Amino acid sequence: MNSPLLFGIDTSCYTTSIAVVNEARELIFHDRKLLSVKEGMRGLRQSDALFQHIKNLPELVSRAKQNITFSNIKKISVSERPRPVSDSYMPVFMGGTSFAKVIAEALGIPLQYYSHQEGHMMAGLWSAQAQYLIRQPFLCFHISGGTTELLHVNGTTDGFEIKIIGGTKDLHAGQFIDRIGVSMSLPFPCGPHLEKIALQTELSIPIPVSVKDTWIHFSGSETHAQRLIIKGENQQSIALGVFRSIAMSVEKVVANAVKKTGIKDVLMVGGVCANTIMKRYLLDKLNGKAIVHFAEPAFSTDNAVGIALLGGVKFNHE
Repeated sequence: MNSPLLFGIDTSCYTTSIAVVNEARELIFHDRKLLSVKEGMRGLRQSDALFQHIKNLPELVSRAKQNITFSNIKKISVSERPRPVSDSYMPVFMGGTSFAKVIAEALGIPLQYYSHQEGHMMAGLWSAQAQYLIRQPFLCFHISGGTTELLHVNGTTDGFEIKIIGGTKDLHAGQFIDRIGVSMSLPFPCGPHLEKIALQTELSIPIPVSVKDTWIHFSGSETHAQRLIIKGENQQSIALGVFRSIAMSVEKVVANAVKKTGIKDVLMVGGVCANTIMKRYLLDKLNGKAIVHFAEPAFSTDNAVGIALLGGVKFNHE
């Protein structure tokens, strides 16, 4: 007998993604496609991103059909909003929800809705082999282009109960990185390209850090880095300085949060957490202060694996 499959869809601001897992939480299929951003642009309009998702989803599903038997799919899960709160909304997620409804209706199977943030957390726990944290409170730092939030998390039978306890007061870490990358004429999103430049040197230019309690201000850091670019300072050293500035900020916030909450387990998710410079720094500086769990880079950036896995959390209790 073929194992029941759980199908996940995520349509974020820059990635179309689908994933299939089985009841044993083994990844059966995963595919995604980055959305196209015109050269020199700092992002996409929601309408343009939605249009690209509508074009990408049939292509990804066609590839999935070559690897799985669709009649074995017993449940579909989809991200419908950025965060699991009532006022969280982005039109870009309509592409995934509409597609998920069609598949669920065609197959006559249940459809479950989650948030993009919950998907990140579940993929991170699974990838870091830390799914046991669902049964206890833990901290999660979600760091990406659109989010820089420190979360107090409790697992439930069908998702997560989340409270924001820190993060950024102005720019998101990913915005900081992208603005510096665009000023260096790098392709958008700029994270991987700026990291490649940063890894070419060990000499960083110090960039100011502004942290108060569990909150960060990145706007002053970005202004300082932009001035360095205008002055013609070495771009490799500026890039390394940017990542070290973000890493130092995150390290201070996590250390403060661990002291305040008494919770030592910290899950790091989001595209910025796929950065190797930050990972090395945080694992070194937080050693002995916190237990830091990093997802594998492929499952730290936007993906539908966590959404598919979340469908199994409740599925296994039905």
